[in-house]
Amino acid sequence: MPLSMPPPALEVAERLFAAITAGDIDAVAALYHPDVVVWHNTDGMEQTAQDNLIILRWVTHNIADLRYEEVRRAETPAGFVQQHVMRGIAPNGTPIEVPACVVCTVENGKITRLDEYLDATHTAPLRG
Repeated sequence: MPLSMPPPALEVAERLFAAITAGDIDAVAALYHPDVVVWHNTDGMEQTAQDNLIILRWVTHNIADLRYEEVRRAETPAGFVQQHVMRGIAPNGTPIEVPACVVCTVENGKITRLDEYLDATHTAPLRG
């Protein structure tokens, strides 16, 4: 039986953001390597998959009409980079618009590292 090749990095990117948009946290988890490191420039801390999935679950349950627009994505030697604007409606009814950049390392079809860069002032409606 032939071995199947892991999906290319851009396919992993497409699956990741489609899963987040759909609120399918199990599909996100399946794309993460068990030892994935997720880092955000807003706090400089590294998260485990479990910690990151808790946040993503909150995001997908609390931001209505969640979507990624103005997407620019490119493959890199180590994975992919994506710039986008995340849009939706905060729990208090305020529209949100968060420009961001995500840099991912992908090995054998799994995300081993995800670095997210954004300006936290754009997330203020999510904090009350």
